[in-house]
Amino acid sequence: MFELLKKDPRTAARLGRLSTAHGAVETPAFIPVGTQGTVKAVTPRELRELKAQIVLGNAYHLYVRPGLEVIRHFGGLHRFMNWDGPILTDSGGYQIFSLAKLRKLTPEGAHFRNHLDGTPTFISPEITMEIQALLGSDVAMVLDECPPYPCDYEYASRSLELTTTWAGRSKRAVEAGMSPAKLKRAAGTATFTGRQLIFGIVQGATFPELRRQSAESLVSLGFDGYAIGGVSVGESEDEMIGAVDASVPFLPEGNPRYAMGLGTPPQLLEMIARGVDMFDCVLPTRLARNGTAFVSSGTLNLKNAEFTLDREPIEGSCSCPTCREFTRGYIRHLVKAEEILGLRLITVHNLHFYLDLMRQARDVIEHGSFDSFRKRFVANYRTRDTDNAAV
Repeated sequence: MFELLKKDPRTAARLGRLSTAHGAVETPAFIPVGTQGTVKAVTPRELRELKAQIVLGNAYHLYVRPGLEVIRHFGGLHRFMNWDGPILTDSGGYQIFSLAKLRKLTPEGAHFRNHLDGTPTFISPEITMEIQALLGSDVAMVLDECPPYPCDYEYASRSLELTTTWAGRSKRAVEAGMSPAKLKRAAGTATFTGRQLIFGIVQGATFPELRRQSAESLVSLGFDGYAIGGVSVGESEDEMIGAVDASVPFLPEGNPRYAMGLGTPPQLLEMIARGVDMFDCVLPTRLARNGTAFVSSGTLNLKNAEFTLDREPIEGSCSCPTCREFTRGYIRHLVKAEEILGLRLITVHNLHFYLDLMRQARDVIEHGSFDSFRKRFVANYRTRDTDNAAV
């Protein structure tokens, strides 16, 4: 399921391969976010051309709209969105607690009114796993509570107890009734030929002892992989890195590690140096819709007048379709004119930037030079306010 291929001699960076029902994912890997069955502004064909290996969908959003019966009708999420590669689905725990109205948490599950029309809804750990089985994703996340930032130790401890209980129930539900054959029938598609992988989620807010407790409890349950949740929710970068540092040492070396919802390019490299294998983040697509492009030296706000007559591509060394064919000046015109093409072109570039950064990371880990690559990149990258504004 996960093969550890090589370790960097100077850091905890790892080269690995995650095998799924829809193909292998070479790690470290970035997962473009396709919350509602689409990565915003790009097609699956474009994602393949950008060499995206895996995409993310959100069980909560897809459950609310278009609904499971619609996706079942089309033969599962892969066929519905015309993506034949691996899909990871988030349980929707974060969305339940951040978007849902009038939510109430109980040991049984989450009672809430959904964010679209206020319909009363109940989701339990078992229901969450059933939803993801019906979607037919390759990797499913357990239901968890993402505690707010900041929160006190007492709240974080109670929240962690609930998350750990839910994780155990999710695991037992899968073991009790979700065989590969049942998953295949549930998804309604012959393309689902293997077992759905289940990842537990480490929580514990900013408290190292709770992070360790969470990691050890999940490992005792025996998941296929382990995510680090509750990061990039408003805390400082030091606190975010601290949460990862407090979690990773207690996760097994032979399983994939996934940091959820982060981050900037330097943050990804810092997480890789700590032994994290997988990442998802909305920054490449969200900032693109604000006219902001990622380059090796930081970010460029292409709305700025300085780019009006600029004949250069977004980044001269970039091989993405946008940089091969269009100038900064033209893209600025499109953005200022509110033409959709401008946002699409920046989105394609930004996704390429993130995906290619992971390719470079894999290459330097293979050749034993990750640490020097990381230090050079971080030293050259200028963090601007726009980087952290949309995390």
